Amino acid sequence: MTATVDAVCVVFAERDSGVKRVTRTAIDKRPVDGRVPVGRLGLGGDHVCDTEFHGGPYQAVYAYASAEAKRWSTELGRPLDPGWFGENLHISGLDVSDAVIGERWQISGPDSSDVLELEVTGPRVPCGTFGLWSGEKGFVKRFTEQSDVGAYLRVNRTGTIAAGDTVTRVHVPSHRATVRDVFTGAHPDRLRSLLGDHQDLAPNVHERIVKHIERAETQVHS
Repeated sequence: MTATVDAVCVVFAERDSGVKRVTRTAIDKRPVDGRVPVGRLGLGGDHVCDTEFHGGPYQAVYAYASAEAKRWSTELGRPLDPGWFGENLHISGLDVSDAVIGERWQISGPDSSDVLELEVTGPRVPCGTFGLWSGEKGFVKRFTEQSDVGAYLRVNRTGTIAAGDTVTRVHVPSHRATVRDVFTGAHPDRLRSLLGDHQDLAPNVHERIVKHIERAETQVHS
């Protein structure tokens, strides 16, 4: 399978977050031209303000599917430009929220010697800042119910990236647990397999999976 990077987005400007815990947010991301360097902690020119819940090696890059952005644009009745969801990579041809945890993407441009490798690590969990940024009443709930949340990625091999680059899925783990499964708790059998197969989960993802499994077991025995 191959897909395409439609846009590469980094922070345009910090904004007031609307919450007291962390008063600033870097959610306002917009497309940039040219090749952008990608290091272990993310894209050059990008940063996070809420370092407790965002950023770090497991959340170095955030990807969102262009098809889902278009669906939301239709539902909300207004254009949603690349970067509106706070994503770094706006990707077409790939169901990002249904990517398997641990699957690896190689991304390359015209120079085939410069190959970036990213690994899917978990879902984006929408927060109050995202809701305020959207300007839509109840949007966090709607976004959660839709569960097309996009994927966080770890950088396995550094490089550069630009709009128009090709995304190739080069490895898909056999446990089959997807980003959406981790977010919603669906398919607890897959989540159990993920815990057994994947020894390097993000701590917050591991905690979320354990809670989903415990909830499923409680429902079985109730």
